[in-house]
Amino acid sequence: MKRNSVQNKGRYIAKISLLSAIAAVVMFIETPLPLLPSFLKLDFSEIPALVAAFSLGPVAAIYVGLVKNLLHLPSTQTAGVGEMANFLIGCAFTVPAGLIYDKEKTRQSAAVALLVGGLVMTLIASMLNYWVLIPLYLLVLGIPHEAILAMGHAANPRIVDLPTFVAYGIVPFNLVKATVLSIATMVIYKRVSPILNK
Repeated sequence: MKRNSVQNKGRYIAKISLLSAIAAVVMFIETPLPLLPSFLKLDFSEIPALVAAFSLGPVAAIYVGLVKNLLHLPSTQTAGVGEMANFLIGCAFTVPAGLIYDKEKTRQSAAVALLVGGLVMTLIASMLNYWVLIPLYLLVLGIPHEAILAMGHAANPRIVDLPTFVAYGIVPFNLVKATVLSIATMVIYKRVSPILNK
């Protein structure tokens, strides 16, 4: 009995380690989106965390998000603010999705879980960027407030201040991100779940 428990824990750690390593590598592949500020870049590193949430539970998704950002920290260009943002906003997506899917593991439940997770992520990202992350970026990186607004305005003329930056930059970016990651997760999870659920 004790041996089985140790084996199960070992498998759990191995799966989290594998998904974290994949997420850390994928995190380096980023792409900007049209009509949005160029520093808002889409990466696919949340997919392994969503796979962890569905196959191992929401706590596993937190571990994957934490480990991938710790692995990315040595190459940070934002003094760790970007990694902190990625972790917090990623958890806002993966944890609600994992909690919902954990109650009923069906394709329909997965779709609902990803929809709710995406909406929660967009809401949390908007609030965090407005009150915490953008002010922290400006402080840590020494970027003038006007400069970040100018970058936003260059991408979308409707961006003229922080509220419009959030409304026309952060919100659409996270909605697109949630949609792309959700579709990719639905396709990938179906193929890898038999292996991860052994």
